[in-house]
Amino acid sequence: MNLDELKAFLAIVEHQSFTLAAEKIHLTQPAISKRIAKLEDSLGVRLFDRISNKVLLTESGRLLLERANELLRDLEDIERAIHNLSGDISGSVRFATSHHIGLHRLPPVFEEFHREYPAVGLDVRFLDSEQACQQVSRGELEFAVVTLPPLVEAPLQVRRVWPDPIEIMVSGQHPLAKAGNVISPAELTGHSALLPAVGTYTRALIDRAFTELQLPLHIEINSNYLEVLKMLTAAGLGWSALPRSMLDDKLQVVNVSQLSLQRELGIVTHEKRTLSNAGQLLVKTIIRHGEENP
Repeated sequence: MNLDELKAFLAIVEHQSFTLAAEKIHLTQPAISKRIAKLEDSLGVRLFDRISNKVLLTESGRLLLERANELLRDLEDIERAIHNLSGDISGSVRFATSHHIGLHRLPPVFEEFHREYPAVGLDVRFLDSEQACQQVSRGELEFAVVTLPPLVEAPLQVRRVWPDPIEIMVSGQHPLAKAGNVISPAELTGHSALLPAVGTYTRALIDRAFTELQLPLHIEINSNYLEVLKMLTAAGLGWSALPRSMLDDKLQVVNVSQLSLQRELGIVTHEKRTLSNAGQLLVKTIIRHGEENP
């Protein structure tokens, strides 16, 4: 059993197709079939059943799958740790960030890092914060720059970089824009809300605040994209809870008594994963920018 055979096995499991898996890892179909045949021969078992153009794992294949991802991650971690000893800064950093952070916080980081380390590639995935944390937990990413989870559980570790206050915002034409200096939470919930989707860390923060106030929300639209919520709010479709950094001349903050919302943005890593030299430098660059631009 070798790494190339395991990678072929995992690619087939992911795509449920020898053809698609071969394309992903840049092999011909006969070549990937040969790798699986060698793996099956070395283990003395059949790993896949081919039934009606479907590729299904056998019981032995399912057992291998449970350990294959973990084994590959451990081997990659060993390779990174040994490579780091050379002090070489090269290769590619595989990490994730949310669309909001990628648009509003990271451009100057990317610009500086690329200028200082042009030989390093940035393999950045734009994902919801929750999905990014899951992939870090599974060892699929070096780290993620996201909205931090309200509850941090092993194997995840977090480093807070930016405080991100949340404000209630409306368009200048919305009735709440003319409501005066401070309104009550009950006045706010009498109007339609445009909020992040259920299941997101930001939505959980908002829901918890209104649950504590024992007030129901009248939700008109859910979206994972804060830029979409900002656009709809500016168009007058309702109020939204948006990061203060998104405030512009098309929006107005509504002050609500008994309501204070703040999330934290930062870096999520795996407690047992060794970052590459390039990954460590990118993390340091992000932290420094956060300290200089809180």
